[in-house]
Order: sequence, then structure tokens, then C-alpha cells
Amino acid sequence: MDIRKIADDIAASPQITPADVPQIAGAGYRAIICNRPDGEGADQPNFEEIESAAKAAGLEARYIPVVSGKVQDTDAEAFGKALRDLPGPVLAYCRSGTRSATLWSLSQAKALPPAHILAATKEAGYDMAGVVRRIVNGGKTPTDTGDAKFDVVVVGGGAAGIAVSASLKARKPELNIALLDPADIHYYQPGWTMVGGGIFEPQTTARTMGSLIPRGVHWIKAAVAAFEPEDNAVVLDGCRVVKYDRLIVCPGLKLDWHKVEGLVDTLGKNGVTSNYRYDLAPYTWELVRGFKGGRALFTQPPMPIKCAGAPQKALYLSGDHWFRTGVLPRVQIEFMNAGGVLFGVKDYVPALETYIEKYRAKLNFFHNLVAVDGPARKATFKVAKPDTEPTEVTVEFDMMHVCPPQTAPDFIRVSPLADAAGWVDVDQNTLRHKTYDNVWSLGDVMNAPNAKTAAAARMQAPVVAENVAADIDGKAPVALYNGYGSCPLTVERGKIVLAEFGYGGALLPSFPKWLIDGTKPTRAAWLLKEQILPPVYWKAMLRGKEWMAKPEPVSAS
Repeated sequence: MDIRKIADDIAASPQITPADVPQIAGAGYRAIICNRPDGEGADQPNFEEIESAAKAAGLEARYIPVVSGKVQDTDAEAFGKALRDLPGPVLAYCRSGTRSATLWSLSQAKALPPAHILAATKEAGYDMAGVVRRIVNGGKTPTDTGDAKFDVVVVGGGAAGIAVSASLKARKPELNIALLDPADIHYYQPGWTMVGGGIFEPQTTARTMGSLIPRGVHWIKAAVAAFEPEDNAVVLDGCRVVKYDRLIVCPGLKLDWHKVEGLVDTLGKNGVTSNYRYDLAPYTWELVRGFKGGRALFTQPPMPIKCAGAPQKALYLSGDHWFRTGVLPRVQIEFMNAGGVLFGVKDYVPALETYIEKYRAKLNFFHNLVAVDGPARKATFKVAKPDTEPTEVTVEFDMMHVCPPQTAPDFIRVSPLADAAGWVDVDQNTLRHKTYDNVWSLGDVMNAPNAKTAAAARMQAPVVAENVAADIDGKAPVALYNGYGSCPLTVERGKIVLAEFGYGGALLPSFPKWLIDGTKPTRAAWLLKEQILPPVYWKAMLRGKEWMAKPEPVSAS
């Protein structure tokens, strides 16, 4: 028997026999649904046999036969009613289990998010790609999908999405491009570290989305529910369908606040803050400025995360303020890092360690935040050091800056575009999808082994634009991405360690060493971060002006 659990109250399986029923009862199931019509196969027991065995085992049985490939809306409604009426958990079966999984998916479409349904069935081994539109449409067969068609569809209106739209439009002004994003506001997220350090005002990091969409690009203000790459289609919430010739996927990643027990309930109060949210970064500065002493924790979850240096940037700017104001002797700073190193590129570590010593910070490696009790001001960490049994420790705090766990968005993880870990599966050099030739991806959501930073997206946008334009012209990829990413580590107010690196940790400095030595803290790098990069972001990157971001060409050899 091959029983595949979909949810707590339902499992699906291929054809069962009367002899299997006692084992099903022993596994805790209290009811059976048959979704296979009698006589479909020569070796198939009929429902009466299964029903008789079920009664003998004390189980209820229900017959909801469905012809393979012809699941009707009424079938899904009957299945949903049976789930409500029957004692659970329920085992449903057909020839392979797919019809039963499909019926469950459609019956739950009004109650559960599409991504949840697709994830549950995918985990159980059932592909619901054929009924995605019906799931998004609340379990009903769409009658009017409102199809629209574009040369290029860009998913995501963050730094990567707007930049690549602008770069592509600059190369091919005649292209009919649509950008899909439901947000009203676009944020300059690299600025939030500076907000948390009292350097930037929060409103300088936000602009309306409408003011930034490149001229001539259609903005469709809607969320994506699912992808149908075999049909060159994107399904939106509400079951509208947008078709494309080429697709560029860059919706960013998901900050999974709920993964830490108790965190959501205490954010913004009880001394718990995060620079990873626009509305909380000012609270960081409020806490730092008013701190008179005690234990200050700064957390970093497992990789990958966006801007891997941001958790310790908050530590350094806080420590610098307490150093300058004379509070530092009364502060115990601890860096709770789920990883095993201070920074992933060793060339920058000596300079950072100097500041760890300056601020008397304690480094706690392999400590991953799993729970927070805000009112009690206690944080629990899972400690998983190499070659030792994992343990948990609870630490009291007076202030805590949290970097949340991060994953690909739900609608990406359950899509055909994702790899086994849930990220969009691309060739790391051309950023083209490994399976679908007319799909590209950039920014935080794709699986190339580079740092997830805005600086990386700034370099990736011209590469994707160049390669999409070449593909339109019938050519092979003409540009390569070298893995460039940049992390301006704000080690003190007025100085930055400018980490710039590519694949494999190779150093990729943008400036001569006499101007900015990225391995050392410099005033010049601070001026770059504070005064130059924001206007470069707003006025160049998002407008398709590729200052210091020309793509590397494919070698002629």
C-alpha cells in the first residue's frame, strides 16, 4: 500500500484491496472514499467489496466515482461534503491517487491559499498543474479568464524587476512589456540599516510604485497565484491569465517571521525590533538611542538571506552609538549567528573582528533563534554545533534586533520553475532557466550561489536584458553574470568595510585600492553608501542607466 498524507485529515492512495482495509484502520483512518468507477480496470475490486471490508473493520465508506481526466465542479463539491460528513482522518483512493488529490485540491480552494494546496499535494507526490486555474478560481472551472498577451512579462516590482524592465525597454523600445506587482509602494531596502542607525529618515527610502514603472511598461497591479510555463502563462489572483512570449521572474524572497515562535506578537515592542521592515527600522534607532545598559542580542538565521551583512551592520552601528555616548561599558552585546563564521568571504573578516573587539561583542556561532517570549524578554535558540547533538538555550535580553528566517515566496516554491530547495532554477552565468528556455530570473529569488543584495540585482539586470534581447533576435546568450555582490558593512558612523565579491568569494572591487580598499574601513566607502548609492539607485538603476554595470560578454572562444 502507498498511503500519501496530504493534510492531517486526508490522505490519498492508489487502488486498495479488501485485504488492505485492516491495515488502513490500524493506521488510524476512520473512513474511506472511493473515487474510481467500478469496472475501470480488469483487476480492480468493486466498491461493494471495499465497503464490506470497511464495515467489518469499523470504518465508514463513501463512493464518489470520477472518470479519469474529467473531474467536474460537482464532483469536488461532493468530495468536500464527504470530508465534512465523514469521521476523519479519511483515506481517498483511485487508480493512482491523482483524482483523489485533485478532488481534495478543488474542494479546499475557497478555504486554503493556492500555494498551500499546491505545496501539500506536491509533497505527497501529486502534480496539480492541470487544475491550477481552477484552484485559483476557488475550485470552479473558469468561464472568463480575461487573457492578456505580452512580449515579455516581468514578475516583481522590486529593485530587480523595475531595473530589468527599464534596461530591456532601453534596448528594445518597441517591446510590449508587462510588470506584475500588487504593491503600492517601492522601498529602497538598503537604506533601512541607515534608518536603524539614525542616519536616514524612513520616508527617504519609499516612493510610489507608479512613479517608478518605466515609461511604456504596463503595470498590472495584481499578485501572481501560479505559473503554467508549458502554456507560457501566469495565473493571477482571481484567475486572470496573462500570456507571454518570454518571462522574467524576480519577486524577491519571503521574510518568514512566523517561523520563530512568538516573534510576530512582540515585534515593535518589548525591546524587539528589526531593520528588515520599514515600520520597525525607526524603532531600532529609538531603542539604541534610549538604551542605558543591559544585554543586546543581534540574530542571524541560516543562509540564504538578503544582505547577509545586515544583521551585523545593526550591531556595529548600535555599538558605535553606545561607544560614542559612553554607554558601552554597561552593555553586553551578543551576536547570535546560525552560521559558523562572522562573514563568508575571509578577506573582510580581520577588519570586522577589530570592531567586534572594540564593541566587546560576544560571538555565538551555530545559534538559531526559534522562539521569543517578548513580555519575559527571553529568547530561545537551537544550538547545532558540528558533530554534537543539537540543544536549546534560553537567553534573557533587554533589546534584540532580529533578522527573520527567509525563503522563496510560496507561489515560487510550489511552481514548476523551482528547484528542490524552492528557488528558481537558473544557469548561474546566463540567468536563464535550466528547463524553460523562454524564462529568466534575477534578484533574491533565483538559485545562483551569489549574495542576495541590491548591488547584485544592479549587475544582473543588464545581463538578463542583454540575453533576452539576444534571444528575441534569434541569438545565443551574449552576457554573463560573474556572481557580483556588494555588502557595505557599516562598522561605525562614518566608516564602511566595502565588501565586493563574486562566485567563490573572488574579490571584485569596483575602485582602485588607493581610492577604496574594501578590506579596510574607509570614509570614502561611507560617503559612497550615504550620498552616492541612493541617487544611483533611484536615478540610474531603476531607469535603465547602467552606470558601472555593463554586462560581461560571452567569450568569443
